[in-house]
Amino acid sequence: MATIDEFLQDATRRMDRSIEAAREHFNSVRTGRASPALLDRVQIDYYGQPTPLKQLAAINAPEARLLTVQPFDPGSIKAIERAIQESDLGLTPSNDGKVIRLPVPQLTEERRKELVKLVRGMAEESRVAVRNVRRDVMHHLQELVRNGDVGDDEERRAEDRVQKLTDEHVKKIDELLKHKEAEIMEV
Repeated sequence: MATIDEFLQDATRRMDRSIEAAREHFNSVRTGRASPALLDRVQIDYYGQPTPLKQLAAINAPEARLLTVQPFDPGSIKAIERAIQESDLGLTPSNDGKVIRLPVPQLTEERRKELVKLVRGMAEESRVAVRNVRRDVMHHLQELVRNGDVGDDEERRAEDRVQKLTDEHVKKIDELLKHKEAEIMEV
């Protein structure tokens, strides 16, 4: 029989994963600066298999507004270039046969606002994920009471702890969001 502490540990683990996922999503959103994480979502059709770009090439940011992609297999350069062009990043690749250069243009005010909306949506998805974990745990706690495994007082204390945990995780997501918004709006 699972105990209250086990439910709380599981909830903490799942909420932490939601925060990690939010952090990764935020990193894949373009700001004015070049960051290799921008290309994390780009998939290349490599011999019929969708493959993440970072498995096929070395990605670097030698300057604040430039990314370089150096494929491990020079034969894949055209496929990588096509995948980057077709992505929603708005980057225009140019290659010299060995290295693909991606100049990262300055963001327009309108595009910055679109990105802030996108990031807020991602943050809301993460908050919903955290609240779903809370809902699951609350449901399990109520089952424990119904089965007579714990008393009402223990359940109430555990619910308070779960709520506190939820509030802490939502606050962390909000801090990540605030930081990312500032990064996007920075000119």
